[in-house]
Amino acid sequence: MTQNNPPGVLEPYESIGPEPRAVAVNLLKGGSGKTTTAINLARELAHRNEQALIVDLDDNGHMTLNLGHEDIYASADDEEDNHAKDVIVDGDDPREHIVSVAEGLDLFPAHEDLETVQSALKEATMGTTRLKKNIVDRLLGDEYDYIVVDCPANRGKLNDNAMYATGNIILPLRPENGYESGLTNTMNRLVKEAREYFDLNILAVVPTDLRARIDYDTRDRSLLEELNNLGNADAIIPNFARITDEDWQAIDADDYDGPLPGIRHRGAIDKAHDVGKPLRDHDPECDQLPYYAELAAIVEAGEVIR
Repeated sequence: MTQNNPPGVLEPYESIGPEPRAVAVNLLKGGSGKTTTAINLARELAHRNEQALIVDLDDNGHMTLNLGHEDIYASADDEEDNHAKDVIVDGDDPREHIVSVAEGLDLFPAHEDLETVQSALKEATMGTTRLKKNIVDRLLGDEYDYIVVDCPANRGKLNDNAMYATGNIILPLRPENGYESGLTNTMNRLVKEAREYFDLNILAVVPTDLRARIDYDTRDRSLLEELNNLGNADAIIPNFARITDEDWQAIDADDYDGPLPGIRHRGAIDKAHDVGKPLRDHDPECDQLPYYAELAAIVEAGEVIR
């Protein structure tokens, strides 16, 4: 198979106008592409609208660290200086701790002691509602059109808060060992349990960091086949990853002239991560940017657009 550039149909995903919405990027598995998806989704939302905010709830703080805020993540001079606890649990003003990432895009950074936040939320009255009350409800629709939450890979009160605060989830999947169990655990232990208490919409399931051929048996193909065979695939698989039976027949007959589906591995994406920038600010010509633009359009609309 030869690789083609993304088709023009992906380019016209124009903003439909401000519709304030929060979304969590989540999977109960490390290394699934959550942080890369969250930052580039948020950057496209900021680019297409006015203002977007990322909330880093990952206790590893990969996004916060990669964006150059080690001093905020690790407050070594004062062990009591935990801005995440001060804001999420105690209700301090989040604006005092927000930092700029790029034009229109800001970050509420993680803290190395998010475990203390997790413990405090377990003990707090209405502990599942604090992120919504103290960050999302204060900022969404006034200062920010969209809020994207980068979630931890482990089950706990931080994840419960992210689900309740946003009511929307995007699930990124990399074609690596354990992606099946990561998706199953997320659905059973996070989504289904949350839905017993409040509405939680799956906006999209996103295959990402694909790099292998799909015209023969590879892990990339297995992932794409599994996702496209889901009973609700039309509702949750973005256009850039949707493969029909006719597409598969063309792929296997070496007669497929469309782009390779899914967000593909690009050195520019890795490099942007290394230099602490969203992809758009590192390489605005990268051929995968239209895919992140489609994810932004899905968040704007609150559903996959066909």
